Amino acid sequence: YENLCNIIKETLGDKVEKVVTSSRIVQSPACLVTGEYGWSAYMERIMKAQALRDNSMSSYMVSKKTLEINPRHPIVKELKKKADADKSDKTVKDLIWLLFETSLLTSGFTLDEPASFANRIHRMIKLGLSIDDDEDVVDEDLPPLESSATSIDEGSKMEEVD
Repeated sequence: YENLCNIIKETLGDKVEKVVTSSRIVQSPACLVTGEYGWSAYMERIMKAQALRDNSMSSYMVSKKTLEINPRHPIVKELKKKADADKSDKTVKDLIWLLFETSLLTSGFTLDEPASFANRIHRMIKLGLSIDDDEDVVDEDLPPLESSATSIDEGSKMEEVD
């Protein structure tokens, strides 16, 4: 699993200090841990919420995280097969990011970019439902938009009332 750990570290960059296999994890595919003297997830949340802080604090505020993966979990086994076949595959990178972000959430940390996490989840749902990305979303239930001229007239009526 050394190759998979290297690919995960390369994909995540400075989000994690290192990626290791773990024998401690039983049910989860991965988890995030901090160093013995590093900040816990709760302490990191407290420090981010401080009112009198500046951007220079953010460099040492973020705890050094270690991603531990479970080599016996079916998700990690399948991810290893896909990564060994093609490490530059976009699906592999999406799965690595999903694994990392779900580990962030389950370990008590907060997401830096919740919108990108939601987009990855939606892509995986589309993949699971065999929906093409090219299909346009058509909402037939929505009424057509009113012209902008009527909204301008309504705005001026409100001004007249005042």
